Amino acid sequence: MQVFYDKIQYNINMMSIGKRIKDLRLDRNLSQTEFAVRIGPTQDSISLWENDKRLPDTIYIMNICKEFNVSADYLLGIVEN
Repeated sequence: MQVFYDKIQYNINMMSIGKRIKDLRLDRNLSQTEFAVRIGPTQDSISLWENDKRLPDTIYIMNICKEFNVSADYLLGIVEN
């Protein structure tokens, strides 16, 4: 039971994937539309991700990691750097 609780607590404390995507995008001064053109989905998809209403498909996670030179572990909140 303690292990399950620890995992829940960890998930509550970590930054969401949507927040990480938005922060990375804004650090590059990209609009959602510009970002969508670079990695492939629609602007609406970017908005849904950033608002934690949907998760990006694996191909888009890979594209985001390549675009911003970050690991999937970082993007998914497994590591902080």
